[in-house]
Amino acid sequence: MWNIPNILTTFRLFLIPVFVVAFYLPYSWAFFAAAFTFWLASVTDILDGYLARKLEQSTPFGAFLDPVADKVMVSAALVVLATYYQNIFITIAAVVIISREIVISALREWMAEQGKRGNVAVSNMGKWKTAAQMLAIIGLIWQFDTWMIYLSYALLAIATVLTLSSMIQYLAAARSELIKS
Repeated sequence: MWNIPNILTTFRLFLIPVFVVAFYLPYSWAFFAAAFTFWLASVTDILDGYLARKLEQSTPFGAFLDPVADKVMVSAALVVLATYYQNIFITIAAVVIISREIVISALREWMAEQGKRGNVAVSNMGKWKTAAQMLAIIGLIWQFDTWMIYLSYALLAIATVLTLSSMIQYLAAARSELIKS
């Protein structure tokens, strides 16, 4: 159970409260610290999956915990950002992204029970969505300069569109099974 990929995933869960605390610290460096913490968590997300495949250390525990850690990490960041910015664009993006994660997680679990998990496997669109989402979140947390915030808004818009598109793609892939039930 405890191998390098699973330790990285567990470390990512540990970083979530560290990120939240850093974001709310009353210091000039707090946003950078929070952005760095979120970036580090994002890197461990990439690294744990790569190492699990490369070292052939995939485990049922890791397969369960990795997507949970990802969703909690992104959800916490989006809630913090929606609360901080208090604007409709970030709030709608947060609701869409978090809702999609819940729907697709439930769909994957249900399809696995049907023996059809492969029909709703992670797609390339999902990987692009994740990349745009992570970069947008890091930029919105860090707030280094006005250009970074505008770029982050654009990336969040792209991530939101890809989120909706990938959800439609997953639902279409599962359509025949959903109709049968």
